[in-house]
Amino acid sequence: MLKKFFSNNDEKAEMSFFDHLEDLRWHLVRSALALVAFSIFGFVYTKEILDNVIFGPTNANFPSYIALCKISHWVGMGDSLCITPVKVQFQNFKMVGQIMLQFKLSFMLGFVCAFPYIFWEFWRFVKPALKEKELKGARGVIFWVSFQFFLGIGFAYFLMAPFTINFLASYTVTDKAINQFFIDDYFDLMTQIVLGMGILFELPILVFFLTKLGILTPQFLRSYRRHAVVVILILAAIITPPDLVDQLIVFIPLYSLYEISIFISKKALRDREEKKAKKDVEEWS
Repeated sequence: MLKKFFSNNDEKAEMSFFDHLEDLRWHLVRSALALVAFSIFGFVYTKEILDNVIFGPTNANFPSYIALCKISHWVGMGDSLCITPVKVQFQNFKMVGQIMLQFKLSFMLGFVCAFPYIFWEFWRFVKPALKEKELKGARGVIFWVSFQFFLGIGFAYFLMAPFTINFLASYTVTDKAINQFFIDDYFDLMTQIVLGMGILFELPILVFFLTKLGILTPQFLRSYRRHAVVVILILAAIITPPDLVDQLIVFIPLYSLYEISIFISKKALRDREEKKAKKDVEEWS
């Protein structure tokens, strides 16, 4: 069993179909164990995580509010970027509402914390099927995939989430209705924003591999640049208040991500063409 649990990638080259299924099962088992381990931590410290992390954007001492206010004063804009969080009232009308929230929080924290290990297990499974040249082009993939994932989470949590929550909490169409929110709705919104941006920030990595495979080209990305700008502008306008400065704070990083993807695609295409030309020369010589 230990041999299966810590299987060696070098021994996978001549495996049968059912051996691959067995190997995949052990990769999934190890990933699940990592997920459970971090989830247990989230389950034990649910209150601290909820009060200080999940509900962080609703607190006046949230780091983003302090930093933006200091930057606003430093550049001579006064209190233009200072944000006073809207007082949000949360309610729970379900008998199992809070315990289900605890389980959802535990699972989300477990997935986020275990993500590098889960991807490492996935990489170990697909790695033996790759050629030596493909492996050289994928050096550091675990680091970069994990880095982009956590970078997207950080961007969403410290910038997108505060703007989105304050905008939605303060948005009213009539004075006769008071904004009160279900606690699980707030948590689901936070999860969608944070995990969504974590996945979206994998765009440069995805573009790199799609270009390597010949599916995507930098010309295609350039031709749809205007469409991308419109989509990003709409997204920035939706998640931020109707203020140009706030919208630029969200627009600039997202648009930069698209331009970085074009640059990465260009470099990947150049490397692919150089390798192809070198291979053609070797075949003719």
